[in-house]
Amino acid sequence: MSASPPESSLPTATATPPPPGRRYRAEPVWVPWVFLAPFLLTFGVFLVWPLIQSVTLAFQQTFGPKTTAWVGLENFTFLLRDPLFWKAVRNTALFALGSVCIQLPLSLGLALLLNRPGIKCRAFFRLIFFAPSLVGLVFVGLLFSLIFAPRTGLVNTVIHGFFPAFDPEFPWLQLYIMPALILAALWLYVGFNMVYFLAALQGVPEELMEAAALDGAGPWHRFRHIILPEILPVATFVVLMSLLGSLQLFELPFVLLSGTAGPENRGLTIVMYLYNTGFVSGDLGYASAIGWVLALFMGAFALGQRWFTKHQEES
Repeated sequence: MSASPPESSLPTATATPPPPGRRYRAEPVWVPWVFLAPFLLTFGVFLVWPLIQSVTLAFQQTFGPKTTAWVGLENFTFLLRDPLFWKAVRNTALFALGSVCIQLPLSLGLALLLNRPGIKCRAFFRLIFFAPSLVGLVFVGLLFSLIFAPRTGLVNTVIHGFFPAFDPEFPWLQLYIMPALILAALWLYVGFNMVYFLAALQGVPEELMEAAALDGAGPWHRFRHIILPEILPVATFVVLMSLLGSLQLFELPFVLLSGTAGPENRGLTIVMYLYNTGFVSGDLGYASAIGWVLALFMGAFALGQRWFTKHQEES
């Protein structure tokens, strides 16, 4: 065997000098800004500038787009004692409560059923439950306005067929607007949220479930002590998205009630009140104040979810 050459005799890598007469120059500082300019321009025109204008409008009273008067905090003080605004808050809170307490447990239940081993046609059922979320809010509003219509609606026709004493002219969309909205949203979003829960359930370690079953843990104890802690991050995210979506509810009641808030404003939501104030009444200043209060509500929920998630991770 030949001895390896000494370390000092090994060739070393050296930088190749540039050809004579050729210089390498660094790009000017302004070159990256040329590439960023389209985004920055779009972001500033369509997001930053409208936000600044909405803050200014919130302290003004407007009579159409051209006539304005500075009123300071008067819009916010009037908002606190505005009964119509609190009616909208109450209706929106009821819808959000129905979304979280009815819709999400059903979504989780469907996900648990579809996650069980041995289920046949699993992909078909996933498609069937998820398909309503593909049609959109406007279509669902039109569909359920026909379903709850007096006499010719599906609900009245079916109930009258089983119980002839039932009045086929029963006005669901006049007396029970909020339950109708909750049912419509239930049909639309149960399958959508089911997909999130199903993805989270597929990440639960099988060995933990098998070990718990061998130790004699029943289905409820396995769900409470293994499944629920594992899917908790996804569950808190789904709850937050449901709450934020409920606070922004507009298209569904607007289409379902044909552009009105229903009798005694039973279908009035915060965003619908904002729309009516800004674009029907023309007071863009008061509408901006409503929008910023809504933004504070949404920010509070987002911060609460962040704190809850962080607290769960640390504990």
